[in-house]
Amino acid sequence: MTIVINGESMDFKDKVSIQDILDILKIESKVVAIALNSNLVQKAQYSNTFPNDGDKIEFLQFIGGG
Repeated sequence: MTIVINGESMDFKDKVSIQDILDILKIESKVVAIALNSNLVQKAQYSNTFPNDGDKIEFLQFIGGG
């Protein structure tokens, strides 16, 4: 299964949840917002949301500044 993450294709052997992807990439869920096919996913749904082959995920990281 291929999922496009931030514009780059990644292949996964098995079906994975958004939380699984965060764990694989070592990204803490508290520092990102996630859009699946341009729709924001609630943090409470990360473990229950399974992208399909060809889906697009964007990790939106918060950056402070002034």
